[in-house]
Amino acid sequence: MTLLRLDEVTVRFGRRDALDAVELAVAEHETVCVLGPSGSGKSTMLRVVAGLQRADTGRVWLAGRDQSGVPTHRRGVGLMFQDHQLFPQRDVGGNVAFGLRMRKVGRAEADRRVAELLELVGLPGAQRRPVDSLSGGEQQRVALARALAPRPKLLMLDEPLGQLDRGLRERLVVELRELFERLGTTVLAVTHDQGEAFALADRVVVMENGRIAQTGTPLEVWQRPATEFVARFLGFDNVVEAIVHGEVADTCWGELPVPPGSRPGPRRLLVRPAGVRLTDPEKGLECTVAARTFRGDHVALILRLSDPAAPHLEASCALRDAPEAGARVGAVFDPADVVLLDPEL
Repeated sequence: MTLLRLDEVTVRFGRRDALDAVELAVAEHETVCVLGPSGSGKSTMLRVVAGLQRADTGRVWLAGRDQSGVPTHRRGVGLMFQDHQLFPQRDVGGNVAFGLRMRKVGRAEADRRVAELLELVGLPGAQRRPVDSLSGGEQQRVALARALAPRPKLLMLDEPLGQLDRGLRERLVVELRELFERLGTTVLAVTHDQGEAFALADRVVVMENGRIAQTGTPLEVWQRPATEFVARFLGFDNVVEAIVHGEVADTCWGELPVPPGSRPGPRRLLVRPAGVRLTDPEKGLECTVAARTFRGDHVALILRLSDPAAPHLEASCALRDAPEAGARVGAVFDPADVVLLDPEL
């Protein structure tokens, strides 16, 4: 069942469309992450759903009800922001209970719910702690407990882990996903961090200039970026012009395999770095290793072709197999990592 639906929602700031006729559906119990660079419209979308920003045209539907004119506090949504926005004058328990008291929940029931949520987010017994004594990660957990306390139909997260260091972010995103699955929470989150989105989401929505450039599971978006914008936003730079004919494409890197049935003619083509396989110079496209960068679980290589007009090629390989800078290598291409891109929006 669809819980949230955006129906051709447009928001204009002056002459610029922050959202341009956006359509999106979020199912019950689904976690959707809206991903994109600054200015792509992702936070504006969240504000429209929350009722914090009026749409110029289009409608927002929650649980089948048109939200036009419905104020934020009556929409039944939970909000969690990047800066937590905890009340410094209230202790942890007072922060978590805030929404319950606004809804006139009895003291005993509110206390029970607060204790239950603090246990759930990994802060058992923290009700009386002052919020300024908490670490950033602990404040994040309190903000989450406060957003979940009124049992919102939809939980919305705006760059929820943006202020935390990488190690804590990676740990919390796993805990959040497990928590949402356990509670059956429906989540709409916005972030510019693709790793965070892919780890948290059931479905990823990539925004470009106020429009949806691609939507799909994290695996679908990662393996098959739809456009050059999506590919480059994900960090893939091996994008070149190609002429497709049959099951091959002519490029500056030679003849590359493409899926059967591909539309013939001029196209833009992506080769994912993992699909550039190294071999002997005589057995593939002859290259020189121009640079290598250690990336933890692999090494990223920049390969320079003998033709100075040809763009460099990025490859990815295991540390034990990585050649040194200056080495001559051959490059061959795995058809599974060759992606034909759609025209831009």
